[in-house]
Amino acid sequence: MATNPMRTDDTASQDLVPFRQALRAWFGISLQTFGGPAGQIAVMQRTLVDERRWIGQRRFLHALNYCMLLPGPEAQQLAVYVGWLLNGTRGGLVAGTLFVLPGVVALLALSAVYIAYGTTTAVTALFAGLAPAVLAIVAQAVVRVGRRALGHPALVVLAVAAFLALAVFAVPFPVVVAAAAVIGWLLGRLAPGTVHPSKGHGGKDDGPAPLIPDDALHAERPSAARAAKVLTVGALVWGLPLALVAVLTGAGSVFTQQGLFFSGTALVTFGGAYAVLAYVAQRAVETYGWLGPGEMVRGLALAETTPGPLNMVVQFVAFLGAYRDPGGLDPWPPHCWGRC
Repeated sequence: MATNPMRTDDTASQDLVPFRQALRAWFGISLQTFGGPAGQIAVMQRTLVDERRWIGQRRFLHALNYCMLLPGPEAQQLAVYVGWLLNGTRGGLVAGTLFVLPGVVALLALSAVYIAYGTTTAVTALFAGLAPAVLAIVAQAVVRVGRRALGHPALVVLAVAAFLALAVFAVPFPVVVAAAAVIGWLLGRLAPGTVHPSKGHGGKDDGPAPLIPDDALHAERPSAARAAKVLTVGALVWGLPLALVAVLTGAGSVFTQQGLFFSGTALVTFGGAYAVLAYVAQRAVETYGWLGPGEMVRGLALAETTPGPLNMVVQFVAFLGAYRDPGGLDPWPPHCWGRC
């Protein structure tokens, strides 16, 4: 087996792990991704690093660090990246798709159940019990992430300042993110000791020895042509459905509004799911009126109790908003959902 770290032969990289075996592994992971990013990363750690030993501890943590710098759900991006390392492009596509597919189906069904029966005593009691539990899960996850990420008093001050800017002074979320990025860059240049990686993301490779060495994993040599190709394909896959929705339903429809809002949100969701939930909740509840504050918490409860990224709460938000303001379209069948 070749061990060139800049190998560009995608077919050769697929031999690292038999594709059917990788498919079964990612499907198994997709059924266990409950509990938000912390739980999802733990599942991949156990399956890929500890049990199957397809990737080493150091490379796994390096991949996690890399994904934490990107907007979007870091756990799903980690799945895509590791899938690509093991099986090339089709491995990344399969890993990323399976990571969200069970949750998409489950959350769609639960959103419909909420619309149809959300006012019944049994369902109301169910959500009443889930809501405080979810708030506790979110608070515990924030504390855990904070302990791992805030390794210097300067970072604690920055976190508190960001919280006050959002909660007290109502500073727009993208402005807070941009300001934090600039301050972090300045700290890295002027006081690098304040932004060293925490112990949880260090370079020590104390996990089991991987069956596949790092230099055999799939890699691509960076190039302007490849970057342009990826950006072009991504823009088309992202933009064409939104343009089609705008043409078919009108620029002022709730569907176009949701497409534009969630597309813009995707660009500023740095720091993982918990970092953007407040922004989505504020805009969806106060600006667009797609759902109420209590319903946002219930949506979080559904997202926490179904597999997949916590960011999938936006599916619940969009479902309720489109159901209540369908424009010229009938609500998703069956008509009236038992309310007629």
